[in-house]
Amino acid sequence: MFRVITIEREYGSGGGAIAAQLAQHLGWNLWDKRLTEEIARLANVDASTVKRCDERMDSRFYRLAKTFWRGSHESSSHLGNQAFDTDCMMEWMAQITARIAQEGNAVVVGRGAPYFLREHPDAFHTFLYAPRAEKVRRLLQDGSTTAEAEELVESVDRERIAFVKHYFNADWPTRSLYHLMINTAVGNEAVIDTIMHTMHRISGRPKATDYEPPRLSTTI
Repeated sequence: MFRVITIEREYGSGGGAIAAQLAQHLGWNLWDKRLTEEIARLANVDASTVKRCDERMDSRFYRLAKTFWRGSHESSSHLGNQAFDTDCMMEWMAQITARIAQEGNAVVVGRGAPYFLREHPDAFHTFLYAPRAEKVRRLLQDGSTTAEAEELVESVDRERIAFVKHYFNADWPTRSLYHLMINTAVGNEAVIDTIMHTMHRISGRPKATDYEPPRLSTTI
């Protein structure tokens, strides 16, 4: 029986709203904004600090500087003392997702959750996508301008691609990782019904997913 649902999503596809409605329907805990708040609590930093790291890489300059300072005796420098970055966030995420999986009855949104829980037999993995026009429409409904929506649809998913490649050596999305990939243009209720129906149909059956990292080219 599945006790955890992970929701990975293209930006603007409505993944957050669908996850919230699904969690409410099931009476399960929703781990979306709550993930940011829990990491902030455990790491003793502001939630805004964690949010800046959500599913995006630290800047190239910061990563280069961090590498330099790690090897420097000047550990008292401002950069050397920075206590929280994306690497730190991912360390906390690994611990929190393991705890969530143990407790069960949870819907988890993004933050690498399907990769962290890829071997967990009780986790059902879903990827939500939508046509570009649908994503722009949803963002306009949420208050973005047309220019903002167009830019966000492009930029946020580029950041997620880089994030997953760096931390999991995987393509985004890794199709073999998901039990279900569904177009949210069919409507939130239809998406939720399909997730519920699919979970019920495959519950107790052999594992359907398989994590397949990209193969390294042997061409010289």
